Parts: sequence; structure tokens; C-alpha cells
Amino acid sequence: MTCISQDGKFSLGEHTLSVPMELFKLNRERLCKRLSEVVDKDAYVLLQGGSNVSHYCTDVDYVFRQEPYFHWTFGVSEPDCYGLIHVSSGEAHLFFPRVGEEHLVWLGKPLCLDEYKCRYKVNYASYVDTLGETLNTLKPSLILTLFGKNTDSDLTCKEAHFEGIDRFILDNKILHKIIADCRVIKTDYEKEVMRYATKVTCNAHKSVMTKCKPNMYEYQCEANFLHYAYYVGGCRHVGYNNICCSGMNGAILHYGHATEPNSKKIHDGDMCLFDMGASYYGYTADVTVSFPANGKFTDDQRAIYNAVLAASRAVMNAIKPGVSWVDMHILANKVILRELREIDLLRGDIDEMYEAGLAAIFQPHGLGHLLGIDVHDVGGYLEGHPDRPLKPGVKALRTARNLEVGMALTVEPGCYFIEPV
Repeated sequence: MTCISQDGKFSLGEHTLSVPMELFKLNRERLCKRLSEVVDKDAYVLLQGGSNVSHYCTDVDYVFRQEPYFHWTFGVSEPDCYGLIHVSSGEAHLFFPRVGEEHLVWLGKPLCLDEYKCRYKVNYASYVDTLGETLNTLKPSLILTLFGKNTDSDLTCKEAHFEGIDRFILDNKILHKIIADCRVIKTDYEKEVMRYATKVTCNAHKSVMTKCKPNMYEYQCEANFLHYAYYVGGCRHVGYNNICCSGMNGAILHYGHATEPNSKKIHDGDMCLFDMGASYYGYTADVTVSFPANGKFTDDQRAIYNAVLAASRAVMNAIKPGVSWVDMHILANKVILRELREIDLLRGDIDEMYEAGLAAIFQPHGLGHLLGIDVHDVGGYLEGHPDRPLKPGVKALRTARNLEVGMALTVEPGCYFIEPV
């Protein structure tokens, strides 16, 4: 059972945010509006949801998380589902797996189809084994399936398939670029969920900071974050692996991986860099904090901290619809170069240092990224938008688009002293 009421609202208690299913209905409407410009009135969209994944050959599953495009379109929490949308009318069908009687003792009694229909606010609910029969009755002129590359991971999304799908006319070229572009612009419903996830995240970070002391371990700070996010905010998941660095580990951009699992003891005099984001009903936050473990900056720590703060504030003052994200990255880089020159760490002309690629030495990553259901949300390099830049520094950007109303992006400049670089 999920935490979605029969009146179509997701919540994990009165102290958490209530999310209406209208969020996903509006997403479907936006998608159909865009698709109706390029396909005929009898076309349908077919999406396949995610499935449970086992720990290798064991009978233990990873905690289920819905396939992102399917979640954006339907908000369904259950695995192994399909969704069908009539482009011209927007009518939505959901298909759920049958649960055999032999599984009821382990999985509990599933909802009936009418309950699923009410819960997710769709026009029709059926079982997965009737999908082919339903399509035979509907006689679609075209079925749009999802196939395309995620430019952050270089992986392709999961294209819908079921036995007998080859009987229908399919197209897997049209849907991806349109639905990905729809995901770039957030609705007011989506913004509200993201604000909630961000509020929980910020409060969790503050809780961690008040508890963090020298001689604790990095993983204990991670544990404090996870506890607060779930216990207080109802956020069962985080949007990405938690990065809890201290000391020189702060120069490892994606610290916290299996070889470096947030396991170092935090020493007196260490700077902590904690990058963690809670996820609520599929939408994630992404917040990074830096602070001295003992509560007092050294002069050098304060100087570098203020350099990054100045870059962040410069971008926040300049950012607005119409500006280039590439220009925002360059602005942040040049501010950091200026600040490093002010403390006599660098000498020379700012523009010349930037053109020589010096900024990319101190900040080898992009300024930030699109944010939404995925922490590195989709739509960064779609057809019809700017290609990835090739120069040092900016080539690491996850998008080069001009900013539009409704986009959500992180602003996270940095200044690193990385020994291998």
C-alpha cells in the first residue's frame, strides 16, 4: 500500500506536504498539447513503469523507485505498470499487474481497479494482461514509445514492450525530445514539492551542523541527515549518494562512493563539505554546505569560503530568464579568480587567466545543473538547443541552454585544491 488517499493526494502524515494527483494530470495535458502539434488524433503514448530489482541472485529487492518519466506522467508508486494516453483527448489508462492468491500473504491485498482509478485520477484502470486487448479495441493510428539518451549518464531510457506490441505501428523518435523538454519547465505543483524537499533538506543540514563535532565520523553526520529527512520530513529517499567530506576529502568531487564511503574521522581544524538532498514523492533537492568542524574558520578557510560565496551571490544577482547558463558559469569562474587574486594566491589579468583555463583547475565541474525528479534532471542537451561547449571548464556543464521561466537549476560554484590536478 502507498501513502496515497482515495481522494488522490499523497502524504506521509499531517506534518508533511500533501501532493494532489492534479500535478500529474497537468503534466499529461502539457505533454499532449505538445504532441498534438506533430501527430494525428488517434495516436497514443505508451510508457512502461519500473520493476523491482533484486540484489544480484538473491530474493532481496532494492527499495523500489519508480522510473522517472513514468512518475512524471502518472505519479504511480507500484512497480510493473504501464500507462497509455490518448493524445487528442488526454484520456489516461493505467495497467496494474495481477497479484496471485499465493502472494497475498506476503504482499497483502492489492487495491481493486476502481480504487486504483480513483487514487491516480485516471480515466481507466485495467490489468497488464489486458493491455494488448485494450489496444486492439482502441485501434491507435500510432503508438509513441520512449527511447532516447540521457546526456548526463549516456544511458538510454526504457522503451515500453509487451508481447504482441509488434502488431501495432510504433514510433520511438518523437516522444523523447518532447517529454524531456516538458520536464525542464516545472509547474506550480512541481515547484511546491521541490520547495518542500528543499526545506526538509536545509533543516536536515542545519540539524547535522549543530551535532557535528571533531572526532565524529563522516558517516555519523550522514546518518543524522537521513534520520532527520525521514523522521521529520517523511523523505524516505535521497536524490543521490550522500557526500560527507571532511579535510582533504572535500577535494574529491563525488566522495562517498564504495571505496570512500564517508568513513573518515573528522578532525579538529577540518572543513566539512556536506552535499545531500532529500527526495519527496519523487522530486529531489540538492544542497551543499561547508563549515569548520570546530565552529571557527582559519584565515585561509575563511578566504576560500568567501571567494565561493561571492561567486554564488554574483550569479544569483545576475540570473534571470533569457541569460545563457554558459555566461553564468563564466561569471562565477571570473569572480573566484578575482577573489583568489585579492588574497595574493594568483597574479595576472582575470580575462587572460580565464582564457588560459586556470579557472577550470580550481573548479573542474559545471556551475550547476537542472533539478527535478532526477538530481541531474533531463533536458540539458536536447535537439534544437545549444550543443555542449568544448572549452575547458564549460565543457563540464550539464546544459548550455538559455534560461526560461519555470526552469529549476542548482547554483553551486566551488574552489578546490585537487592534488592530482
